[in-house]
Amino acid sequence: MGATSIMGSDLKPAEGIMDSDNQKNRVLIVDDNQANCELLEAYLDGIACDTAIAEDGQQALDMVPEFRPDLILLDVMMPKLSGFEVCQQLKSDPATSGIMILMVTALNELGDIERAVEAGTNDFLSKPVNRVELLKRVENMLQLKGVSDENERLRSYIQQMEETSAGDS
Repeated sequence: MGATSIMGSDLKPAEGIMDSDNQKNRVLIVDDNQANCELLEAYLDGIACDTAIAEDGQQALDMVPEFRPDLILLDVMMPKLSGFEVCQQLKSDPATSGIMILMVTALNELGDIERAVEAGTNDFLSKPVNRVELLKRVENMLQLKGVSDENERLRSYIQQMEETSAGDS
């Protein structure tokens, strides 16, 4: 069973990769072109995960608190808010800065790539997307996110233990 396309917050479970809390990874696909969303979803069928689709940048920002994606596949050129703006807002907020962002764009000018990096993207792919390349990057980014989450969990645990031991002294 692979990824399933979901609009809004109607989440449907899929068997698959687990994060550090034994929950399925969540991938948010953000693109104003329905055909691109369907293509990315079909490609993600090779990775079992929960998915959701946002049709523009503002909808993506609205969906993040409830869906809590581990990874966002983010188009750049969209109505309301561009992918650059969405990325910058997510990365500047401590509550969402840990979300992995893979920008998927037809833009391939050096200035566009630099702007994506400045906005905080973790990686980017140029359209047309190669299925194998997309899957490998998604797998790697989800693994990195899992390691990062586990590191943060351990850091919090150690801090908690130090505070407890300091209180016992």
